[in-house]
Amino acid sequence: MNREDAYCLLTEYTTRDGLIKHALAVEAAMRAYARRFGENPDVWGVVGLLHDFDYERFPDSGDHPFRGAEILRERGVPEEWVQAVLGHADHTGVQRVSLMARALYAVDELAGFIVAVTLVRPSKKLEEVKVSSVKKKMKDKAFAAAVSREDMRRGAGELGVPLDEHIGVVLQAMKENAAALGL
Repeated sequence: MNREDAYCLLTEYTTRDGLIKHALAVEAAMRAYARRFGENPDVWGVVGLLHDFDYERFPDSGDHPFRGAEILRERGVPEEWVQAVLGHADHTGVQRVSLMARALYAVDELAGFIVAVTLVRPSKKLEEVKVSSVKKKMKDKAFAAAVSREDMRRGAGELGVPLDEHIGVVLQAMKENAAALGL
């Protein structure tokens, strides 16, 4: 499955602009990490784009991302990609064995959190967000309370990247794609 196919699948199942932009943010971060680790950015980007494609239709944790995994398998997506998608959510119990799966887990919550940090800025521009801004908001438990700080820390740890550096990688990838993200 190439990027065009993945985007078509995403938009077949997802209509909400915020979810599509989240997928684009995760795709950008996954591409950045693929380059960093000497992996294929096209493959990692597709996995990032697809990780939540089923969420709008199947938001219940008993269905997401399990239903999506079934659909991906039916479409002939490699099992390593399916396992990465399943592993991005702790409730699945699927271990994150591959580096790609660990990267997906690490960037997912953080990408959403960075969007939240951006949207509370007067300008609503990613270019003004710094690593220190993200870290400061992480300390505020009332801010974006649904986002697990522990998942963000665990993700960086599983990836073997210091948290500040991890935030920097994801933030820079998102800044490079700010226009597509509307930020």
